[in-house]
Amino acid sequence: MISVFDLYKIGIGPSSSHTVGPMRAAYGFRAGLLASERLRDVARLHVTLFGSLAWTGKGHGTAKAVILGLAGELPDTVDPDTADSLAAAVSARGAVDLGGHVVGFEPATDLVFDTLAPPPVHPNTLALVALDAEGREVVAERWCSVGGGFVVPEAQVGQTALAGAPDVPYPFRSGAELLRIGTRTRLSIAEIVMANESALRPAAEVEAHLDRVIGTMMACVERGMQRDGELPGGLAVQRRAARLRAQIEADRYRNIRHRHEVMDTINLYAIAATEENAAGGRVVTAPTNGAAGVLPAVLRYYREGCVGATAAGMHQFLLTATAIGALFKMNASISGAEVGCQGEVGVACSMAASGLVAALGGSNEQVENAAEIGMEHHLGMTCDPVGGLVQIPCIERNAFGAVKAVNAASLALRGDGRHLISLDKVIATMRQTGLDMQSKYKETSQGGLALNLPEC
Repeated sequence: MISVFDLYKIGIGPSSSHTVGPMRAAYGFRAGLLASERLRDVARLHVTLFGSLAWTGKGHGTAKAVILGLAGELPDTVDPDTADSLAAAVSARGAVDLGGHVVGFEPATDLVFDTLAPPPVHPNTLALVALDAEGREVVAERWCSVGGGFVVPEAQVGQTALAGAPDVPYPFRSGAELLRIGTRTRLSIAEIVMANESALRPAAEVEAHLDRVIGTMMACVERGMQRDGELPGGLAVQRRAARLRAQIEADRYRNIRHRHEVMDTINLYAIAATEENAAGGRVVTAPTNGAAGVLPAVLRYYREGCVGATAAGMHQFLLTATAIGALFKMNASISGAEVGCQGEVGVACSMAASGLVAALGGSNEQVENAAEIGMEHHLGMTCDPVGGLVQIPCIERNAFGAVKAVNAASLALRGDGRHLISLDKVIATMRQTGLDMQSKYKETSQGGLALNLPEC
């Protein structure tokens, strides 16, 4: 089962697959060394990045993430305001401290972006090696960042179940199965997910995590609406959420009502959150960092703009969205490096649409319909970040994804849940489309918009 604890990870920007995942992989490698009897033999560390990590890792902060992970930092606990200085200190020292055992690690030479060797299993692959004083391998591991901050050893890529996994009362692997469970038990999708979660840990722990996720999302939007200036990375992209907020508030003060005010507000929330992600701030993978503005924007829209919104409704929103995100994760992908941006903003739109329908009292069938609509109109979307940065077109793309999610929810709520193309068929189509998509359109910055920035 893919849990709310798996799908909603609290971390830092700008990328779940290129920042959060590599940091967790490097931390896991470090933890293994600390537990190893051969730790004292280790004199130097060496890391090689392959595939999409090599092509766009510099723009996605992958080097900093690896350094922080080797230094013992995790995405959900590292302070975003001090992360740069921590990484700089390791680089200046040319070493990392492994529990009192200092080993050499100079990022300029020991962290390699290999754009030539094709990764054999997954496009986001890291090779981490511990060497002795003579340069011989002591420990060597290969990890893959498979999207949404999930990391697995290379040998486990593609495995869908682990031996000894705990039983849950309502396991499901398809939308049709999820709807059948709801019909049989008369439970909502949110209640089905909560029952499964409560089989793994106390319900109060699940609710506390949901509250933490909601708090982090809302704080991310709020910070993004207050900050201005230039985003890092060299494209000279200026933050605009604070300016948008001022314009919207000024119009309200002057009692000017625009027909697009609701859409403007949703755009504002999504842009604010995504700008925070681009700046390396605290965000929630939902399901990825590249799409970290969609769910917070729609959730904030529900809280601020929907009559009768409640804290319980926000929980229903996230629990329902979890089921939809899990279906995409199990049966297709949420990785831009695997299937393009349809797997990131597209999945986030599908999740947000389903969550909003649930929070507004829609039926399970309407939830499934909203999720299907949300993805249907993202099929084929490429992942082509300019300069390898999660800025162009990613920031505006999150705003469009959020607006589409509200529209999908509205269409679904106006219907009775019956429709011709099922969510399962759309997920299968998305997967096949991703397989057919050329690699240059899958987070390598070798095609699409990434090659068309005008030279001024």
